[in-house]
Amino acid sequence: MKQPAYPAAGAAAVRIHPHYAHHLATRIEKDGEIKLLPDVKTIEAIIDVAFWASLRREENYTPRISLAFVAPAQVEVPLVFERPVALAAQPLTRLAPAVERPGIHLCVAHQHGELSVWGATRTLPQFCFVLEVVAPGLLVIKHSRGEESGKFVNVAVLQGEEIKVVDQDAATGPDCPELLTSLLGMQSQPGSSDSGNVLIQLAVSMRAHGRGGSLLVVPANTQVWQESILQPVRYSVAPPFCALVDLMREDTGARSGRRWQQALHRVVEGVAGLTAVDGATVITDRYELLAFGAKILRRAHWEQVSSVIVTEPIEGTIAATVEPGQLGGTRHLSAAQFAHDQRDAIALVASQDGRFTVFGWSPCEHMVHAHRVETLLL
Repeated sequence: MKQPAYPAAGAAAVRIHPHYAHHLATRIEKDGEIKLLPDVKTIEAIIDVAFWASLRREENYTPRISLAFVAPAQVEVPLVFERPVALAAQPLTRLAPAVERPGIHLCVAHQHGELSVWGATRTLPQFCFVLEVVAPGLLVIKHSRGEESGKFVNVAVLQGEEIKVVDQDAATGPDCPELLTSLLGMQSQPGSSDSGNVLIQLAVSMRAHGRGGSLLVVPANTQVWQESILQPVRYSVAPPFCALVDLMREDTGARSGRRWQQALHRVVEGVAGLTAVDGATVITDRYELLAFGAKILRRAHWEQVSSVIVTEPIEGTIAATVEPGQLGGTRHLSAAQFAHDQRDAIALVASQDGRFTVFGWSPCEHMVHAHRVETLLL
């Protein structure tokens, strides 16, 4: 029985299509490769089916599915079904348990004039259209960075009738944090920003543990940050824990291997787990772990932060200047104060409800800038 149309699918497809057309224009011109670019009707159809699949249950489980628009010849080592599966809500729900682990995508393409699921893969070409079912009624549309591991670049988030399209120009400011720049995929090449990519993985892991937490990133080879921390620090680390440092010192060839990626994931999970402890975790911009459970104080002789500018990289939103207390609880207040007093550092704050904010001093605005980025971390 045919499902009714999902009202937001058509409107979202029209807004999303130009993003893929822009990024794939060079590849189409160079190689004549147009198969990666879905048209508006294809995007609408994939969104519509994914939405209705997200509302179904299979053996009391909510399906979590990642759909990629790609042909078998465009991926390495594809798993190809002998008989393609219809792109419909019920078949997708039945397939969901097989592909619910991270990094596995069901592959969709036109075959015999219809869209169908032809198999699965772990590797995708750069700028490939990807749709992930995160929760009932919550869909995230992304594009691949062309790497097997790492965070995809979010293009839009759909929740019910709400459509949030990511503003790709949000990272063009001169004082934009590297984390936001990396999340928006602004690097010229995949993996070109080690710092941004490591911070992304830390942010995703912080948000995933669900307890809330704060991570302070301070300059290496300085102790000035301690002027904003209650002494003595309850869980100071001496000597600094350098597992991340050691991994990032390995050459580019080693970093592309699965063993290195798995090692990085384990260390990131360990460091991010420390942020669940009451207080802030402190690392340097070279990834040395200095402390966790640290209590943030207002720096001596510095004024209390009275207002911050808040932005979210979503089309149609505007910047707002608010009191720090309007952003959240104690974590947000203390992070805003830390960014105000330590102007060469940034503070990352995960809320228990899933919100994620990056605080940093803005020389352009001459005040603390709070970047709301949870939409980019889904």
